[in-house]
Amino acid sequence: MAMVDEPLYPIAVLIDELKNDDIQLRLNSIRRLSTIARALGEERTRKELIPFLSENNDDDDEVLLAMAEELGVFIPYVGGVEHAHVLLPPLETLCTVEETCVRDKAVESLCRVGSQMKESNLVDSFIPLVKRLAAGEWFTARVSACGLCHIAYPSASEMLKTELRSIYSQLCQDDMPMVRRAAAANLGKFASTVEASYLKSDIMSMFEDLTQDDQDSVRLLAVEGCAALGKLLDPQDCVGHILPVIVNFSQDKSWRVRYMVANQLYELCEAVGPEPTRTDLVPAYVRILRDNEAEVRIAAAGKVTKFCRIVNPELAIQHILPCVKELSSDSSQHVRSALASVIMGMAPVLGKDATIEQLLPIFLSLLKDEFPDVRLNIISKLDQVNQVIGIDLLSQSLLPAIVELAEDRHWRVRLAIIEYIPLLASQLGVGFFDDKLGALCMQWLQDKVYSIRDAAANNLKRLAEEFGPEWAMQHIVPQVLDMINNPHYLYRMTVLRSIALLAPVMGSEITCSHLLPVMVTASKDRVPNIKFNVAKVLQSMIPIVDHSVVEKSVRPSLVELAEDPDVDVRFFANQALQSIDHVMMS
Repeated sequence: MAMVDEPLYPIAVLIDELKNDDIQLRLNSIRRLSTIARALGEERTRKELIPFLSENNDDDDEVLLAMAEELGVFIPYVGGVEHAHVLLPPLETLCTVEETCVRDKAVESLCRVGSQMKESNLVDSFIPLVKRLAAGEWFTARVSACGLCHIAYPSASEMLKTELRSIYSQLCQDDMPMVRRAAAANLGKFASTVEASYLKSDIMSMFEDLTQDDQDSVRLLAVEGCAALGKLLDPQDCVGHILPVIVNFSQDKSWRVRYMVANQLYELCEAVGPEPTRTDLVPAYVRILRDNEAEVRIAAAGKVTKFCRIVNPELAIQHILPCVKELSSDSSQHVRSALASVIMGMAPVLGKDATIEQLLPIFLSLLKDEFPDVRLNIISKLDQVNQVIGIDLLSQSLLPAIVELAEDRHWRVRLAIIEYIPLLASQLGVGFFDDKLGALCMQWLQDKVYSIRDAAANNLKRLAEEFGPEWAMQHIVPQVLDMINNPHYLYRMTVLRSIALLAPVMGSEITCSHLLPVMVTASKDRVPNIKFNVAKVLQSMIPIVDHSVVEKSVRPSLVELAEDPDVDVRFFANQALQSIDHVMMS
């Protein structure tokens, strides 16, 4: 929305633009409606601008979408909530447009306006609007009505409430599948405003109609309503009305309906309580985990940890774990990937013994999966398992696989391992780390992929922070500095990056005695890219080292670089020299 201090455009020009043939001009004008409204004042906005917009039958969806969006935040410009009802006519027109995104935005704006309107205005203006839309000849109006009933209902009188329930019931049985879809999608919102006494009678009969619809697109939206309705009903009513529906849906002939069940099932467990979960929902979930459609198995596999958290560990081990074993060798790589992204979360739920006996072999098989995303998903969640089984067992069973992955041919897998190394280091301790993983960290600095080299440099900095400067001086710095003589300039660049990251961690003394001399030598490199990166690193070292060192070592190197034939080298050298002067002055 335009800011208050925006210069006021000539109003006539903006209104002319609304009628212009050029769509971009019309769009700009719509987006400046608030500017027009401020210039006109509240009364003229109500009497002139809003009627003009109501009659403006623009045929371009983009313009109509922008108008629907603007009108949703227009209440302050028409004189506040007591005049909010004047915004309803143009939005009502937009609710009947054929383009779905325009209708959706108009409904969203109507809900926003309606939720701020006074009760009397809702009864006089908003509820009649909903009734007109619901009785609309064209299906678009009826679709929009479904999304507005929940705003209209709470303020209605008893007689109007009965009428609105009846209207919604008719919408649920409409001839057009699009209307029934909208009714199914909004049933949860409408049900949350209806009194408890009508939930079981009116709302549940609508719900049953939708669940038996011959269109799978309506049934799958009814599945979404199951969880919302389940939370509104008492557990025994939920078991009586919702549970049979979900169990049937889990065997529906349409895979899209079963897919929705897979996504919603764990939410229903909370609504129905432990016993029905054990007897009805666990078998339904097992069925879905073994579904013959890969998409359904993907959705079910992604929810396996959430489901295990709700049921007790014995049930999970007895019924769900066998399915998990099957999914870990599923023919679809996407199913295995979905499983790998959540399976680590099962370790805290199942406890140490079950994790060691049952889950570890599955982790290992997924770590060796041929599909890189599967391996990545396991690596990134290793800490959840460590908390359960302890580092000794983790290192014995999983570390060989991690070392293997550190040399994986897919660079994203190598990158995930590098990002996990500092966490692994803090858990393994310094002794174990030096034995098993130290050499890998150096190896990555000479990787063929830049992202890996850059991550390896960051990794060294995080390890130096974890184990301290003395350890880094012994195990990291000498090996990094040796690489400055590498014949390939890209690897020499990685050394410069590592030094820039390590210097603040190592402190002034080590920087002056070990890191700075290497930078001074590198400033004489034959490759311009190296030289201007040296200038950048020297600039970053200025705050770390003493002034005397800056004058004695840093400045002379930069002065030399400032006279280099290469323009970029001169630029960065001069920038660093200015930085020295600035520090000296301050």
